[in-house]
Amino acid sequence: MLATLMQTLDSTIANVALPHMQGSMAASQDEITWVLTSYIVAAAIATPLTGWLADRFGVKRLLGFAIAGFTVASALCGLSNSLGEIVGSRLLQGIFGASLVPLSQSILLDINPRDRQGQAMAVWGMGVMVGPVLGPTLGGWLTDSYNWRWVFFINVPVGAFAFFGVSTFLPARDPARQTRFDMFGFATLALAIGALQAMLDRGEQLDWFSSLEIRIYALVAALSFAFFVVHTATHGPHTFFRYQLLKDRNFATGTFFIFVIGAVLYATRALLPPMLQSLMGYPVALTGLVTAPSGAGTMVAMLIAGRLLRRVDARALLLFGFVVSAFSLWQMMQYTIVLSPSDIVWPGVIQGFGLGFVFVPLSALTFSTLTPELRADGTATYSLMRNIGSSIGISVVQTFFTRGTQVSHANLAEHITPFDPAVQSMLSNGSPYNLGVLNQTITQQAQMIAYLNDFKMMFVATLLVIPLLVLIRPSSHSASAADASHAAMD
Repeated sequence: MLATLMQTLDSTIANVALPHMQGSMAASQDEITWVLTSYIVAAAIATPLTGWLADRFGVKRLLGFAIAGFTVASALCGLSNSLGEIVGSRLLQGIFGASLVPLSQSILLDINPRDRQGQAMAVWGMGVMVGPVLGPTLGGWLTDSYNWRWVFFINVPVGAFAFFGVSTFLPARDPARQTRFDMFGFATLALAIGALQAMLDRGEQLDWFSSLEIRIYALVAALSFAFFVVHTATHGPHTFFRYQLLKDRNFATGTFFIFVIGAVLYATRALLPPMLQSLMGYPVALTGLVTAPSGAGTMVAMLIAGRLLRRVDARALLLFGFVVSAFSLWQMMQYTIVLSPSDIVWPGVIQGFGLGFVFVPLSALTFSTLTPELRADGTATYSLMRNIGSSIGISVVQTFFTRGTQVSHANLAEHITPFDPAVQSMLSNGSPYNLGVLNQTITQQAQMIAYLNDFKMMFVATLLVIPLLVLIRPSSHSASAADASHAAMD
C-alpha cells in the first residue's frame, strides 16, 4: 500500500512546484515540463517489463529493489542543481516506479483468498485513486512551507519504511522462473508507448499535426505498434506480451473500463486546478483544499464497496458507480463564472464516491477469472492502460479547451458592436483600458464555456460505457461461499 501511494503521489505532486523549479534551474517553460514528461514516459516504457522481471527475479525481490531504487532516485531529484540532473533523476524514478503499482496489486491478489480480494482491492485502490488527488495539495503545502526539494525528499522516509515492511513481513513467493526475453517485442512496444506519450505531451504546445515533430511521433508509434502486433501474433507463446490475457473476457473488458476511468478521472483533475486558479482567482492552497475532499469520497466508497462486494453482484456496484460519477459530471456542467468553495467540493466528493464504487468491483472482476501465473503480466497491462487513458484524456480535454475557447471567443465577439449602448459608453472616452477590460471579460466567458463543454464530453463518455457492463461475467466463485466466509468472520 505504501509503495502504491508513493508512486501515485509522485505522478502529480511535482506539478505545483514547477514554477519554483523553473526559477531555481533557470529553465524555460518548455524545458521545465520535461520534469513531468520524463517521469511519465519512463514509467510507461518500463511498465510492460514488470511481468518478465517478476518471472525472472521473483515478485518479492523485484518489489524490494523497485522501492529502494525509487527512494534513491527521489533523493537525487531533491539534490539536483541543474535541469539535466533532475530530468535524469526523474527518468530513474519512472523506471523504478513503473512496477510498484502492478506488483503491489498482484501481491494483494495472491495473499488474499478469493472472497477477500474485494476488500484487498479497496485498500490497494485507495493508493491508486487518492494519491493523484492528494498530490497537488501536499506538493503545494511542502513548496510553500519549505521549498520544492521537499516534494521529493518526502519519499525518502516513506520508501525506507515500505522497504523495511516488504523485506520483513512479505511472505516468501514462488521461485523465479527462467523465461526467454523477447527483445524485439519489448523494443517495438516500448518505442510505440514512448512515441505516443511524447506526442500526447507535446501535441498541445506544437498545434498537433500541423507540426512535423508530432507527425513523426505519430508515425513512429503507429509503425512500432503494427510491428509489435504482427510479431506477437506470429511468434508463438514466447513473445513479450502474453496474448492469453486477451482470451479472458473479464480482463479484456476490465482493461477497457480502467482506460476510460483513467481518462475521466485524470482529465477532471487536470481541468479543475487551472479553472479555479486562472479563471476564478483561487490561491494554490485553497485550490488544493477544495479539490482534495474528492479523495475522501473515494476512500469511503472503497471501504463500503469492499464489504458489499461479498453480498451484491459486482456488476450492480459498477452500474451504481458509473451513474453517480455521471451525475457529478452533470453537476460540473452547471458551473458558472462565480463559484463558492462548496460548489466545487460537493461535486468532487460525489465523483470520488462514484469512482470508488467503480474501482473496487472492477479490479476484483477483472482478475477474478485470470490464472495466478498471468497476474503479474495482467496487473502490469492493467496499470499501463490506466496510465495511457489518463494521458489521452488530459491531452484531449486540453485540446478541446484551447480550441473551444477560441471558437467561443469569436462567437461572443460577434455580438459586440459599436451600436450597443454598453459598448458606446466604454468607447466614449477613447481609453484603450476599457477595451482591454471588455476583451478580458469575453475571454473569461469563452473559457468558462470551453470548460463546460469538456465536462459535458466526459459526461457523455461515462454514459456511453455503461452498456458495456453486459460483457463482464460474474465472478466464478459462488455467492454462497462468500456469504459463508463472511458469516464465519462476523
